[in-house]
Amino acid sequence: MSEHKQQHDEGGHIHGLTRSDDLAGVSDLRLIWAVIINHILTVGEVIAGIFSGSVALLSDAAHNFNDANALLIAYIARKISKKEATERFTFGYRRAELLGAVINLTLLAVIGLYLVYEGIRRFFEPEEITGWLMAAASILALVIDVGTALLLWAMSKGSLNVRAAFVHNIVDAAGSVAVLIGAGAIIWLQWNWVDPVLTLILSAYILYQVYAMLPKAMRILMEGTPVDLDVQDLVDEVEKLEGVEGLHHLHVWELDEQNRALEAHIVIDRESIEQFHEIKQRIKERLAHDFEINHSTLEFEYTAHTCDDGETAVIAGAASRQD
Repeated sequence: MSEHKQQHDEGGHIHGLTRSDDLAGVSDLRLIWAVIINHILTVGEVIAGIFSGSVALLSDAAHNFNDANALLIAYIARKISKKEATERFTFGYRRAELLGAVINLTLLAVIGLYLVYEGIRRFFEPEEITGWLMAAASILALVIDVGTALLLWAMSKGSLNVRAAFVHNIVDAAGSVAVLIGAGAIIWLQWNWVDPVLTLILSAYILYQVYAMLPKAMRILMEGTPVDLDVQDLVDEVEKLEGVEGLHHLHVWELDEQNRALEAHIVIDRESIEQFHEIKQRIKERLAHDFEINHSTLEFEYTAHTCDDGETAVIAGAASRQD
């Protein structure tokens, strides 16, 4: 006996789980404006970087160009992820945003490594820097970075993809402040070495953010067990429920950041067959309340007729998923 969560409407379409409402009511126009102003900033910083000789400005321009493209990817991914589930994609397109996040973070890693290279190179090949032009460009960049961050703030809480783009702009804003301070040091103290130092600091922070967020996105795409979920604890809690003799063939994964799914075989004795629906309901309530799993597919078996997997072996294998 199986319980299937998917249902068909009158037109034959399959309804997957509903998407999180975290992004509901947020206008995509914010993302479009963010893309436009970041491209404008990129052009301005490239021009200022060439004429001032500042590698920090050129590096920040490259980063802002990446941000603009990252925001464009975020916009496209959000539009795709809102498409309804189909018979081909019964869970819908919810993971489109995660794919966008991986692209964003990968591009950010490339930019960070490039900044490391440029920063080190400028220590050995220093160039004359026009401090006032560097300062003017950094002020413009700071204004645009803050404006973009404000546009993205409301969306950053509900999406790893948009959060990655939001972090891009926070890094940019911090970098713009650092470049402005560095410009002051160049103008008044003639410390040209500050320029490559700032570049290395900015690149280190960028790579740290990639390190923090990319594994999470990849874990979800690889259908890994949620990092905060103890599989053995889940097994123990379900087996404590009245009428449950055992649990095996267990799989737990994340559909996206807000939705978890589970499939498992539940063993009951023949005497409990009349309480089948009550047992099923108790299991689903425990999964939802204690483990935030609202999508579960359960197959029930009698004690004397379990499948060939073997309860003990599969539970041990499931427990090893936590590593």
